[in-house]
Amino acid sequence: MSQSQRQQLYVIPRTQGDITRFVWVAFLIFGLVTALTFVLVTQYTAWQFRFHPTLGSPAAIFGQTRIYWPWDILIWIFRYFRPDSSPDVMAVIKTAQVLLAAGAMTAIVFPVAYVFRRTRKLKDERNDLHGSAHWAVAEEIEAAGILPTLANVGGVMLGAVDIPVKNSGFNPFGKKAKTVYLRHRGPEHILVFAPTRSGKGVGIVIPTLLSWSESVLVHDIKGENWALTSGFREKVLKQRCLRFSPSEIESARFNPLSEIRLDDNLVKDVQNVSTMIVDPDGKGLQDHWAKTGFDLMTGVIIFVLVSDELEDSQRNLSTVQAILSDGGPVRELAERLAADKDTDADEKAKIAEGFRAVMEYIRDTGYEKISAGHCTDVDLVAWKTASQAAQSFLNKASNEASGVLSTALSFLSLYRDPIVAANTSASDFTIESLMQRRTSLYLVVPPSDKDRLKPLLRLVINQVVRRLTEKMEFDETGASKSRFPHKMLLLIDEFPALGKLEIFEEALAFIAGYGLKALLITQ
Repeated sequence: MSQSQRQQLYVIPRTQGDITRFVWVAFLIFGLVTALTFVLVTQYTAWQFRFHPTLGSPAAIFGQTRIYWPWDILIWIFRYFRPDSSPDVMAVIKTAQVLLAAGAMTAIVFPVAYVFRRTRKLKDERNDLHGSAHWAVAEEIEAAGILPTLANVGGVMLGAVDIPVKNSGFNPFGKKAKTVYLRHRGPEHILVFAPTRSGKGVGIVIPTLLSWSESVLVHDIKGENWALTSGFREKVLKQRCLRFSPSEIESARFNPLSEIRLDDNLVKDVQNVSTMIVDPDGKGLQDHWAKTGFDLMTGVIIFVLVSDELEDSQRNLSTVQAILSDGGPVRELAERLAADKDTDADEKAKIAEGFRAVMEYIRDTGYEKISAGHCTDVDLVAWKTASQAAQSFLNKASNEASGVLSTALSFLSLYRDPIVAANTSASDFTIESLMQRRTSLYLVVPPSDKDRLKPLLRLVINQVVRRLTEKMEFDETGASKSRFPHKMLLLIDEFPALGKLEIFEEALAFIAGYGLKALLITQ
């Protein structure tokens, strides 16, 4: 779309045309016409009387011409319009009265006609009093590039419009217009803002899911989009359809920790996950407990990912919750090692209580790995981060440590649910596979579990956007291009229900260059 077309479609609201300024102009016209009428009638009457001296002294004299005051005509009418005046004088005065009446009519008609004409013109202009939004006219629809074309096939459904039918060919029903569907397949994002029960689902969401041929991620609160469109997308559009519903037994599985890369990106990926867990509403780490809980969460997640004592099936958030709760699968080992440090001590002193023993175990294991010198650079960084987080916790007084632990645990209580734990224990797909092959991922959330599952869904969406926009590739001309063979539509229904997602604030400006298109729906 050209720059000139954009200026026609999207404009800054203009100042509303105020009818009062027309009224002031009308008063000015009235005054000018009235004044001119009095001047001309006065001079005409004086000329009829041959500028007789009885008319009084003139205001000015230019040669043989005498100029009288405009209001002198009123004095002359009052003075000479009487029964004893001569017929010639009465004729001149009556003519003056007719001229004044005609001037008065003109002084009224001209302003009224002016106001009427300007107000009609104002009605025809676009009214920005309540904003510049308006129904698009035919020229604007065409300029927007959303009429049916080969480039728009399978795009986001925006609506329909009747366009005139040209008088060509056979038209047995005499139709003057035909209905065409408006679609948008460009890189620009779309925001749908409409009241509840206004047809957002049946008018935009479902038609789009039945025609969008590339990958799609759908935030589907009620599950109706999955029920109505997944079969068509799988059988007709040949897509891989996945339904991630964490609170239901029949669900695809996705483990957020499996997307953490065990390379130089390890700490960065873990911190991103920890932030989403500790800040479930997107309000930021505002208090001391959230900040220290974030540090503890980061250390425990890294330990779960790199520990030799854990099996691959245990590297998930359920295990993180178990370790923070009671030590989980490493508590027994941790307490045994703590007891072996001092065989002469009292039996109670030999066994460090619960979580402190686990933290001591993580710290000591990290120090042993680092001092052994057999770690790779990545393992060295991982164990150093984990052991420092453990030591930071151990340095805290018991009351503060208890508060930090309680804060961290409160954000992981969701993973005590055995169904959620099972659905996040492993992954049936990877994030990058969503754009490597045509895939439809439905994030289904029963309304009854919407608030409980919000932190997990926020985490999934955050990971998807960050991972798919991490690296940009360029062609031989230097132009940017997506590194994946397929595009992806982020169809986020009930977008505000997810809370503040900073990744969307940051990424909407550039994710189109990575092949991502956002369709955000709110009410």
